[in-house]
Amino acid sequence: MSAAVSSIAALLSSVLVLIAGNGLINTLVPLRGKLEGFPDLALGLLGSAYFAGMLAGTLAAPGLIARAGYIRAFAAFVAGAVILTLIYPAAVHPAVWVGLRYGLGFVFSGFYAVIEAWLSDKSDNANRGRIYATYQVVTYGATAAGQEMLAVIDPHSATLFSITAGLFALAMLPMAFTQAEPPPKPRTVSLRLPWLIRTAPVAAVASFAIGCANGSFWALAPVYGLSLGFASGGVAGFITAVIIGTALALYPVGRFSDRADRRLVLIGFSAVGALAEVALALGSTLPYGLVCGLGFAVGATTMVLYTLAVSHANDRAGPAHAVTVSSGILFLYCVGAILAPVLASALMARYGAAALFVQNAVTHGALAAFALWRVVVRGRGAVLRRQPMLSEIEPGRG
Repeated sequence: MSAAVSSIAALLSSVLVLIAGNGLINTLVPLRGKLEGFPDLALGLLGSAYFAGMLAGTLAAPGLIARAGYIRAFAAFVAGAVILTLIYPAAVHPAVWVGLRYGLGFVFSGFYAVIEAWLSDKSDNANRGRIYATYQVVTYGATAAGQEMLAVIDPHSATLFSITAGLFALAMLPMAFTQAEPPPKPRTVSLRLPWLIRTAPVAAVASFAIGCANGSFWALAPVYGLSLGFASGGVAGFITAVIIGTALALYPVGRFSDRADRRLVLIGFSAVGALAEVALALGSTLPYGLVCGLGFAVGATTMVLYTLAVSHANDRAGPAHAVTVSSGILFLYCVGAILAPVLASALMARYGAAALFVQNAVTHGALAAFALWRVVVRGRGAVLRRQPMLSEIEPGRG
């Protein structure tokens, strides 16, 4: 395990500063938009545009990586992120910001394709959960650090955008000087959704559902906090509680999932997370400390699900298909994250802030039910096939 971590040390260093910048701007943009008086629909579109860009990126990133290699592709994505970020304070308008969010989503799709393929190449089925959990701990720790800048710097100023651009640029340095051998260029560069769905159906459905829930949360949680009367520092505190809950749960969950059926772990955490979200739907009647505590619980349960889905898909597919798996999982995640924030923003406008977590609770409950059904179906199929012949279970029964 220590050798595997050392082989991704430079990558994790880049992830640390890259995600600190992304965590900051992901909260700053809807918060600043709300302060500028953007309508609720525009705020929802800011979230959807980001994931629409990621969706487009899942189609383009494998080909870019295959042509340029991992490190040069990473450098190109860094340049794009810096340029886009510096435009925000110069053009404060909903339509412009929607376009910028689309562009930033595109380049971050490329980042994630590089990162997750690198992680898959340096891990195996025995340690993949822990490797991905370590990566996610760094991710959420960096996001929490980025959030806290909102508590000390006025979001009306351009300073936070400049800091974000600087963090993005800094992310290139560890990758530029790494001595670690990058993964081989991907063998396939096309999106293969039918293959992914056959190979790991639980991971495929989970990635879509997680995209619905996470996309809605990250796009509209600042609006939820402001609707409850929180100041900008209070909003940052609530989101930080979610992130801390996630960071503290990730490694134990990853370690446990390496020894258990990842689908069963996903079922349990989805169900418990749905209950916490039902409680958060009552947030307007709860004290701030309890709202943050429930946010911690949501982070510790629902925000670890993506790691479980990616690990399960890679278990089933193998390292040779790492970029294909990463792009497919991210594509399905983005489809959910594009559609759900628009629906959630409409529900919030009609029924109030609680609608955000009602929608997410329904999503996670449905995911738990589907995964449980798949476990039961696979168990039945395995028993039936063992009776006539001793053959392996087909990958599509996962």
